[in-house]
Amino acid sequence: EPRSAWCCFVWMLVVVTMNSLVFFINFLLMLIIFTIVLLPTIVVVYFGFQCHSQVLHSAARYCKSILDDNSSSALIILGFVIMSPLIVVAMAIYCSLARRLHLFMCFQPYSRAVYKGVKWRWYEEGGLCGCAKGWNAQVKAWV
Repeated sequence: EPRSAWCCFVWMLVVVTMNSLVFFINFLLMLIIFTIVLLPTIVVVYFGFQCHSQVLHSAARYCKSILDDNSSSALIILGFVIMSPLIVVAMAIYCSLARRLHLFMCFQPYSRAVYKGVKWRWYEEGGLCGCAKGWNAQVKAWV
């Protein structure tokens, strides 16, 4: 049975808040994984740009004694070349982890706010996001 307008608005806020929280958790997990996996690229490109004379030309000792313009250019190119495979690795790790933790199943449809008597999905599946229920062998996901 449909809810009243005021009740629907309140439940809509609850569903939006819950979905926003799940989105933030997903985004934070993705940010952490991408930062850790792409750290070598970030470091290599940073030192390449920092020591190149046409960009920042730092006065640090390692820029003067070890890195010249040619080696700084090589670091920049190397950093951007290794970025593509590392992005693929980071995305595969995130998708695998999100699938194992059932993070995408935590999103609630807005029909929970519109109709009375509709149970929450995580409650039906045995805990928050179905983590307490046994693994379903029929669910397959390809990365």
